Amino acid sequence: MFEQRLTEILNNLHKPTIETLRQALNQIHATYEDVAPYIQSSSDKPYYRKLLFHSDHVELLLMNWSGLDCAPHDHGHSFGWIQVMNGSVRNQLFSVQPGKLPEPFFEKHHSEGTVFFAPKQSVHQMEGQKDLLTLHLYAPPISGMKVYDLKKCAACVVSDDCGAWWPDEQRQQLKII
Repeated sequence: MFEQRLTEILNNLHKPTIETLRQALNQIHATYEDVAPYIQSSSDKPYYRKLLFHSDHVELLLMNWSGLDCAPHDHGHSFGWIQVMNGSVRNQLFSVQPGKLPEPFFEKHHSEGTVFFAPKQSVHQMEGQKDLLTLHLYAPPISGMKVYDLKKCAACVVSDDCGAWWPDEQRQQLKII
């Protein structure tokens, strides 16, 4: 039933606007019970990343957090909405100047039930406890995501199947900067 609801709502989105995408996420009205069958844990990555829906225009991801921070990252050419389904998250925004490492400039805590926006080409980092569960709806599907390693003074464009961490596998490192 949940998968059918996703298909009915998300298949109708073609080049959605920011507001249309937000309305679609609200219309999905996902509950913990809806997503519980997809929850898996990850001990060596910041989160387990489960793709729930994908089309040429949007993707919906469920992230079950392990208690580790993700790396500062952008979403390539995508924008999206993030719904906190369980727990709370600290979302830190970064400013990026050409030829320099991103620097934090703002942070906000979001609690369960909150929905917040992830703008195109914005760099952010999320931190949450092990009980954190988030739902992410992006348009278009994320491609060309850049992940930053502030300790290595490096950035990497990662493959579409990589999350917001420095990739372990060579094939996921599309371009190191």
